[in-house]
Amino acid sequence: MKSIRLALLSAFLISAFPAIAADTAPVDLKQENVVAFIDEMVEKHEFDRAALSAVLAKASIKQVIIEKISTPAERTHTWASYRKIFITKERINAGVAFWGEHKEMLERIALETGVPIEMLIGIIGVETYFGRITGKDRVIDALATLAFEYPPRAKFFRKELIAFLILAREEDLDPTVPLGSYAGAMGRPQFMPSSFRAYAVDSTGDGKRDIWNNWADVAGSIANYFLAHRWRVDEEVVSQATLSSAWSAAIPAPANTLKLTDTVESLSKNGVMFSTDLCADSKAQLLTYDGVDGIEHWVGFHNFFVITKYNRSVMYALAVHQLGQQIAVKVNAGADSDAS
Repeated sequence: MKSIRLALLSAFLISAFPAIAADTAPVDLKQENVVAFIDEMVEKHEFDRAALSAVLAKASIKQVIIEKISTPAERTHTWASYRKIFITKERINAGVAFWGEHKEMLERIALETGVPIEMLIGIIGVETYFGRITGKDRVIDALATLAFEYPPRAKFFRKELIAFLILAREEDLDPTVPLGSYAGAMGRPQFMPSSFRAYAVDSTGDGKRDIWNNWADVAGSIANYFLAHRWRVDEEVVSQATLSSAWSAAIPAPANTLKLTDTVESLSKNGVMFSTDLCADSKAQLLTYDGVDGIEHWVGFHNFFVITKYNRSVMYALAVHQLGQQIAVKVNAGADSDAS
């Protein structure tokens, strides 16, 4: 019996190890799409073929990355469960502490750019829990996996892999070192490589755009991203709404979609009740969420949709806004208490 058990165990181990190994594999430099990628980098972007091949040979294809990107939180959560992840007492308190620690820097960047501190704080808080969760995957592994082995979005991630290798050259980074999310988002603001190249800034004047370690560069880069996507200073972001008896259509179902096709006036005429100081022809959209106490209605304005340029999810945008607002309320309450 003992020999039988040993034989069965040996058979199990032999069969199991190839399966485990298949979960992570090196990039196949002879694979057709990899060959084409290297050719393009050499011909269009003047990379050295041998050096680039050596870098890609160090990258890994990871099945777990494909699994994660196939089921993002925005697809698997309702607003009620999504909100519970980001709007917590612990995260709010962490944001208050972060604001206090970096007050002078945040005030400077808000003054220079017009992007309020609560928006900068909201993004950093949702994206990385104020630097606590920045991702454990090597960026090159994430991008290579999705560029070469994930056909549904291979075109997008191929462009991001190109951008990453170029920025590594521009910023004098070893491309095998930076860590990020399973989708290749990098550093404390979780910028994709193309966003880094387009929007990251040096807010300290030290000649580097360091979104991994320098909070001023992080906050300045987020503010610059918002400005580039036409953030409007001192304009409202979103307003809670109700449907009056004048609403004649079916009750909208919760949907994580973006359609900025209505205006303040058109929504009001159709029976949507909300408060705003924006003019009648300002763009607006009725948003419906599945909240803790049932259906919630909100109206998103231009600045709300600027937030969705960071992540195309209306749940994400509302979470960023609410987290930033709740942190600001607590910071201001503390300031009032100190003043009294």
